[in-house]
Amino acid sequence: MAHSVSRGLPLAAEFPEPTREQWRAQVTKVLRRSGLLREDTEPPEAVEDVLASSTYDGITVHPLYTESPQDPGVPGLAPFVRGSLPQGTSTEGWDVRQLHHDPDAALTNREVLADLENGATSVWLRLGTGGIPISDLPEALNGVHLDMVSIVLDAGADTTKATEELLALANAQGVAPRALRGSLGADPLGAQARTGETASPATAAELARKCASELPGVRAITVDGLPYHEAGGSDSQELACTLAAATTYLRWLTEAGLDVDAAARQLEFRYAATADQFLTIAKLRAARQLWERVTRACGVEESARAQQQHAVTSPAMLTRRDPWVNMLRNTIATFSAALGGAQAITTLPFDAAIGLPDSFARRIARNTQTLLLEESHLAQVIDPAGGSWYVESLTSELAQRAWQRFQEIERAGGFPTVLADGTLAEQLAETWQQRRRAIAHRTDAITGVSEFPDLFEKPLPRRPAPQQPGGGLPRHRYAEDFEQLRDAADAVTEATGSRPAVFLATLGSLAEYNARASFARNLFAAGGIDATEAGPTQSTSEVLAAAPEAAPVVCLCSTDQVYAERAAETARALKEAGAGHVLLAGKPADPPVPDVDGYIHSGCDALSVLTEVHRRLGVGQ
Repeated sequence: MAHSVSRGLPLAAEFPEPTREQWRAQVTKVLRRSGLLREDTEPPEAVEDVLASSTYDGITVHPLYTESPQDPGVPGLAPFVRGSLPQGTSTEGWDVRQLHHDPDAALTNREVLADLENGATSVWLRLGTGGIPISDLPEALNGVHLDMVSIVLDAGADTTKATEELLALANAQGVAPRALRGSLGADPLGAQARTGETASPATAAELARKCASELPGVRAITVDGLPYHEAGGSDSQELACTLAAATTYLRWLTEAGLDVDAAARQLEFRYAATADQFLTIAKLRAARQLWERVTRACGVEESARAQQQHAVTSPAMLTRRDPWVNMLRNTIATFSAALGGAQAITTLPFDAAIGLPDSFARRIARNTQTLLLEESHLAQVIDPAGGSWYVESLTSELAQRAWQRFQEIERAGGFPTVLADGTLAEQLAETWQQRRRAIAHRTDAITGVSEFPDLFEKPLPRRPAPQQPGGGLPRHRYAEDFEQLRDAADAVTEATGSRPAVFLATLGSLAEYNARASFARNLFAAGGIDATEAGPTQSTSEVLAAAPEAAPVVCLCSTDQVYAERAAETARALKEAGAGHVLLAGKPADPPVPDVDGYIHSGCDALSVLTEVHRRLGVGQ
């Protein structure tokens, strides 16, 4: 029996098409019930304004996207927004590239072999200062077949020496240079960004010529975006910096005698992948579009314009406190890098911010990628984010912002100039301060650190990681300010046997004070501060009876209605009893409550509050 197959699938065809006005009306009801939209505010604009947010690049993220800004093309063809290869990662998956930098070469070798035997497909080695001694490279790669495994070097100023050691090792194994695959990792501008030492084009040009003539499976140069990301930069700043650095490398290599196509093929780009999945996806897509635009203008043939991308889960987002949450951050970041089209992905171990990772952490890191490849089947879909109006819009806007920043760098004299004269450092520092303020106010929440911290967690013991080269751009982690407060409070706890604490003056019944007391307890714990509470109270005398004598810090907790009846009286009585600093959990009152020194609430500067509480409690003094 023959069956006819419909060419169309009219999903929900029996329902009338909803209009934007209907959507606004429904959302307005919800926003008014939740208190996010005043009753006297009229739609339509107010709805979008309340739900919209902004990135550090000033891009407005709207609550609803109903059209695509442009045609992104098809995978494998210019402008490569949808991927550098027409098949994406569907045939072989992406390259699972794990980082090793333990100075103990014997231990590194065991971990390298364990990675390769359990899912990793390439090895990224940090050598020299801050990593494995270059002379120990043969021991670190003992048992690794160099004609079967891609090797990526990261040796900074010692790249030439590391390259010579790798080639000598290949020769000892009987591996022909043409059989080698990977990257030599030369990045003189990235090294300058890290150390402040002026970069020279000579080494990069020499290695590029060698790769072009003798090592066709090896790229000479890595354009690393991590120095700018870790300095606190935004996504468009990271893109602009890598674009400007890569353009400089094209100039250097062509001046050294390489044709522009060969020069473009010597570059691999490294980007940070964060737990903001949509920005990560958009960043990798925008990066390919931007590089295609530059190389097209330089006369590069289309096949050489496709960008080779290596994504690394962000070191800046990793925390030392509650490091188990880093597993979740890394999973989202790896997922995003895969959807963004990266050809190689490194998932950093969850304990990387603490010290050298142990075998368990390395296993979880590589299994994160294995799960996404083998169980989630992410590699089986070509450009799964393609066609999302939100992703396409975000990609387009991010590319525009990055292009503007790139043009500003070029007008200022090029990347070496802005790197040397401090212009770039100032711009990155400005963005870092914006990010730092958002973290301090907990608008950028850090789970397990600024939100829902485990006050009594036990630290993970790890061997210290080797000191990385410094002297240039700073290396920041988003949690660093809160973690400094935790460290100071823990030091007092260890020295005295008692954790610093504030007293919660809870007013009324449990139902009345519990919500704000929980909020306050969570906020103080972010600074390593414990909280004791009075419990249900019906009078000021009951609060005073439960309060410790001359409490350095007290926080009133209850509802606005109870505050109106009892806050002023209780605050005055606490001050008379010797309380040094009285806070109130809630928005600032108008007029202010007498004898209340400060307020804690959603969106307040939690870092400043905790710093003052530390001072009052004598923490860190």
